[in-house]
Amino acid sequence: MKLDNVFKKTRLSSARKAYISLGGTRPEVPEGLLRKCNKCGGAIIAEDVKKGYYICPKCGGYFRVHAYRRIEMVTDEGTFEEWDKGLTTRNPLHYKGYEEKLEGLQKKYGLDEAVITGKARIDGTEVAIGVCDGRFLMASMGQVVGEKVARAAERATEEGLPLILFACSGGARMQEGIVSLMQMAKTSAALKRHSDAGLLYISVLTDPTTGGVTASFAMLGDVILAEPKALIGFAGPRVIEQTIGQKLPKGFQRSEFLLEHGFIDAIVERPQLKETLSRILKLHEKEGQETRGAEPSGNETSSESSTFSGEGVQVHNQVARAWDRVEISRMKDRPVGSDYIGALFTDFTEFHGDRYFADDKAIIGGIARFHGKPVTVIVQAKGTNTRENIERNFGMPSPDGYRKALRLMKQAEKFGRPVICFVDTPGAFCGLEAEERGQGEAIARNIYEMSGLTVPVLSIIIGEGGSGGALAMATADQVWMLENSIYSILSPEGFASILWKDSSRAKEAAEVMRLTAQDLYEMGMVEKVFPEPAHYTVQNLKEVTGPMEQEIERFLEESAHFTGEELAARRYDRFRNM
Repeated sequence: MKLDNVFKKTRLSSARKAYISLGGTRPEVPEGLLRKCNKCGGAIIAEDVKKGYYICPKCGGYFRVHAYRRIEMVTDEGTFEEWDKGLTTRNPLHYKGYEEKLEGLQKKYGLDEAVITGKARIDGTEVAIGVCDGRFLMASMGQVVGEKVARAAERATEEGLPLILFACSGGARMQEGIVSLMQMAKTSAALKRHSDAGLLYISVLTDPTTGGVTASFAMLGDVILAEPKALIGFAGPRVIEQTIGQKLPKGFQRSEFLLEHGFIDAIVERPQLKETLSRILKLHEKEGQETRGAEPSGNETSSESSTFSGEGVQVHNQVARAWDRVEISRMKDRPVGSDYIGALFTDFTEFHGDRYFADDKAIIGGIARFHGKPVTVIVQAKGTNTRENIERNFGMPSPDGYRKALRLMKQAEKFGRPVICFVDTPGAFCGLEAEERGQGEAIARNIYEMSGLTVPVLSIIIGEGGSGGALAMATADQVWMLENSIYSILSPEGFASILWKDSSRAKEAAEVMRLTAQDLYEMGMVEKVFPEPAHYTVQNLKEVTGPMEQEIERFLEESAHFTGEELAARRYDRFRNM
């Protein structure tokens, strides 16, 4: 018997060639026999693939997963309760042969339609869940698909449940015409109500997610995850190539492309998906439900003796001149934003992208726990070596970075999480592409929106606080500084160049500008200043983060006594009086 006789030959378009279906609900070949991976051509044992998250053991290519199997993979055993079973599609356009096609698919796969919805638990957390099944007309969105997704969102809203939708679709269902198009509006409107109720929506994009599904419920998640190398786009690759008459670049519209361009939060390997969903869900549980995280990570030094504020301020190296502090703030071995995340928070989960154009690596942001309670953490990120500095643009954010930061702040406001920012930038990036994408507007929008956030906002300047690029993350309830950090209208070099037409007078400018923590505290621009070791590095980071941790806890406890409106009003008054 030739080996070819036991292979299941599956035709896929070139755009989807790397992903393979294992066929119907029943094995199409006897257990244990071989199939052929359409990506690498390797012979694989079907049962091994099923046990291995439907991933090719030879090349790592992803097979498509049937809806019920997907639910089994990500939910707790025996907890799934299906909703709206039995809804079947009408033929609104009286399209010839459509009803017969639907009946054939229903009999072949045991599905009523292309999406399964219901309620289940993920590591004990109750969720509403919906999963598209690509075997049913490529999970195209017709009236019933739209109806089931909308009903799932509505019921999740009524029951106060987070919602998870797994998208896999060829887009709108052509056989239903304008009725299919209207499902985009219906599902989006239902998700808006779910969002307005302060509830979490996680969208998981799988291969392929295209057309009207991409342009509606797939891209509206508070958190958007994707499987590796999944095809994600509005128009399919073949349509684009035919329209523009050009060959598309390798990797275009794949998950990795979308991550780079700021449209998704993270790419998650299938074996880690349940764990990732569980962690995100638990970070969004209401206060009192979440499990307390790790104990405080800092030392127990009294904040009263380590943090100076109030009368009689004393600073280490009091004789240090302003220019000395400028140089210290720029030292290559000084701790950077990511070091503070590791020292002060647990369970940090990074989210990427501005959902408009790019993921700016000069901004790191996500959710974490501080003493067990969820917070949003955003840092301006410098690198620890030349390669990292180039990758992070030396801590100079582009418009995309500020828009990412604002997206995360607004997300924090929706879920009632405090926002903690760490500022360290010589200034916003001033390049041609930054101006083309609206650097000024992005900074202005951050300041505008931060002024009215209804959650506590704390900003800590840990190095350089350069101009509007720093203020865009420091329009806060309180602003704190490290002893040798600086905060100024622009760099001393720029100040000297503009006012004196001589950048070599930067040292003199630093004295005139009053940019040190001591100066700014005395002027009432910042509320707290933290002393630093003589040579501050990651090795003695805890000498700073210990007292800082206690002060953050105090800030959060005090902020909890105010309503959202009171917080915004107090923040307004802070800046109004300057």
